[in-house]
Amino acid sequence: MEKNWWKESVVYEIYPRSFYDSNKDGIGDLEGIRQKLPYLKELGVDILWLCPIYESPNDDNGYDVSDYQKIMTVFGTMEDFERLLEQAHQMGLKIMMDMVLNHTSDEHVWFVNSRKSRDNPYRDFYIWREGKEGKEPNNWNSLFGGSAWEYDSHTEMYYLHLFSKKQPDLNWENDKVREEIYQMMNWWCSKGIDGIRLDVISDISKKPGLPDKEFAKDVSPYCHGPRVHEFLREMNRKVLSKYELCTVGQTDDVTTVEALQYAGYDRRELDMVFQYELDSFGNDGPYGKWNDEKIPLRILKNIVTRWQTELEGKGWNTLCLESHDSPRAVTRYGDDKRYRCESAKMLATCFYTLQGTPFLFQGQELGATNARFSSLSDYKDVEVGNFYRELVDTGKLTEERFLELVQFRGRDNVRTPMQWDSGKHAGFTEGTPWLKVNPNYREINILDQRKDPDSVYSYYKELLALRKRYDVWIYGKYEVLEEDHPYIFMYTRTLAEEQLLVICNFTDQKVSVLIPKEYRKDFLKNRLLIGNYKVSKDEIGVNSESGSAVEKEFLFRPYEARVYWREMDEITRNEQDDLR
Repeated sequence: MEKNWWKESVVYEIYPRSFYDSNKDGIGDLEGIRQKLPYLKELGVDILWLCPIYESPNDDNGYDVSDYQKIMTVFGTMEDFERLLEQAHQMGLKIMMDMVLNHTSDEHVWFVNSRKSRDNPYRDFYIWREGKEGKEPNNWNSLFGGSAWEYDSHTEMYYLHLFSKKQPDLNWENDKVREEIYQMMNWWCSKGIDGIRLDVISDISKKPGLPDKEFAKDVSPYCHGPRVHEFLREMNRKVLSKYELCTVGQTDDVTTVEALQYAGYDRRELDMVFQYELDSFGNDGPYGKWNDEKIPLRILKNIVTRWQTELEGKGWNTLCLESHDSPRAVTRYGDDKRYRCESAKMLATCFYTLQGTPFLFQGQELGATNARFSSLSDYKDVEVGNFYRELVDTGKLTEERFLELVQFRGRDNVRTPMQWDSGKHAGFTEGTPWLKVNPNYREINILDQRKDPDSVYSYYKELLALRKRYDVWIYGKYEVLEEDHPYIFMYTRTLAEEQLLVICNFTDQKVSVLIPKEYRKDFLKNRLLIGNYKVSKDEIGVNSESGSAVEKEFLFRPYEARVYWREMDEITRNEQDDLR
């Protein structure tokens, strides 16, 4: 397998509004990020992914861009960005920009002109259609709730917005639109950025004629459209291939086959894509994403194994447990109360020992939990307001039940200010924070965890350091063991003479685990690289008197995780081949 720097890197997602406020206005900023670079370097990450920092009216917290080549005033200036970029590079850190290219803000100069008249030169920069019999042009719904069409009385036509009505979709069929976008991307790349994350890039090509959806959750008319790969190869040719970049695309509803079309090694499009099979579990219910189901381990293992095996040797995985769009992992997949630390460490072990590039979201390294605000008024996300009108105002859900679902799946649960210490506003700001701080910041914060060698932070730091030390951790081939076990996720990673064995208990109960035969034979030659509990010789199955292997089941404690390393000899390799 070809080695690449971005395969060996760890990406850390920063939500600038909530990271650190340097000027006391209650909003995080670029200078705040620059001041915290030593912390990020100490943690052991390599690439800093900045959520959008461009000029924006903030209907969707920066994902509605009004000027791609200006910095949002509350974040600072272009000089602040350049200073951040320069210092990051001096410290060996790279910067990945988040580019929103499917849509702009309705306050972007292109759209301001586009809506002036039907014959304006910018009219065709967006997707405008006549209504049908006094209704919308088709039955598409916005992913933020409601119709995907907004009527404009000035020109008596509708424009398309797959997200907020203040986020009109660009018309990628227009050559001039693509050229403007590529010029802007080259402008940023010439500044020396190191990576690009492409927001909802799978939506840029729509089916000709914009046909109706065949069923409520049908995304085929606008997702993975007929020209999306043509557009991305053109982007690669005119922009991406000219620079030493790490590129990752947000590709909703993507399969492994489709992922390889976007990011296969021979495709010349992107390096990686995000896939959301785990995150979207339960979304086929009556209220879409608004559910509080926990994913069964068998399904989780099936999803992970399919992506690990079907991309092997053909494309590269992203390992993403949290993002600005998803809940805290320890709330979603672990136990964020009694076993918060144990389950946070276990999840990190399980997912970041897989093959792929790890993506961390700020605060994840602390085992941060969902905020679970007690009132819907504390949630600022446009998505919550839109779905309140769609689900509560129509009587489909009570306000109390909707609040419970928002507490579990709402995006603001992860967007709360970073918890730096136990002081006022968690050390994020001396002003009034734009969004309430998670109430548990006195128990979960960076200052305390950096002092504690047994903290979640310390565990993440050790785990990331180990990943850089072993090639097998990055490039080893994945194989799942005990695939049908309802409580244990066990797998190996193998590269030439080396092998890792990863064992994770996904429950709050003690579970007996039968260690694979080749590991029981001679435990003294195995090395426990990391685990979230202290392990004695007896616990790893070695007889303390004779040192001989003990063939027995080992008791794994609640949410326990271990990673073993071994060097395989010729006999062991032959035995493995026979077993297969």
